[in-house]
Amino acid sequence: MYQVRTLHTVAEREEAAALVQDRQRWLTMRSLPVPAQADIPAIFRDPQTRPAGLFEDGKLLACMIPERDPDLGWGESPCLFLGCVHTLPDQPDDITRLITLWASDFAARLDLPLVRTEALGRHTLEAEPAAALLRRLTDMGWYVRGSSTGREGDRVARLELAAERRFGLNALIGCSVHEPQAAPDDRGSM
Repeated sequence: MYQVRTLHTVAEREEAAALVQDRQRWLTMRSLPVPAQADIPAIFRDPQTRPAGLFEDGKLLACMIPERDPDLGWGESPCLFLGCVHTLPDQPDDITRLITLWASDFAARLDLPLVRTEALGRHTLEAEPAAALLRRLTDMGWYVRGSSTGREGDRVARLELAAERRFGLNALIGCSVHEPQAAPDDRGSM
């Protein structure tokens, strides 16, 4: 069974920081975009940050920072924002699909209408490899809401997902994530 839960211990935070470093190394080796200005591993180590992880049988498969209603500078309705989303390198889209299902359900349980996130892009959304990633995400239910400069100064695609209560999902994905509070303006994300 999968579980999404808040990372509480220093060891869990270090494991998430290592996952981020592995993912960034993997992206760099493939000449894919990585955050240029943010030290994402340090964000996961910061005790003031409340990250969450997706686990399968105790193995960390992905990590992220869920926030409630951060000031994104785009989107008008309240949302659950997933910042700094990273998955283990060389994993199938199944992990992204699980995060999508969980996030949609979690936002609905928090009475939020949307999930938002930002995906790094290099130049335009139509250029590869960003276009391929965005096609996979839209196939999973995400809507592309344009591109802009993201919270950390990088070029990003803005993504939204409708919140939807998914009854029975807890049989596949357990959830013990803290209820995110409104995020401070200086919290980093991708």
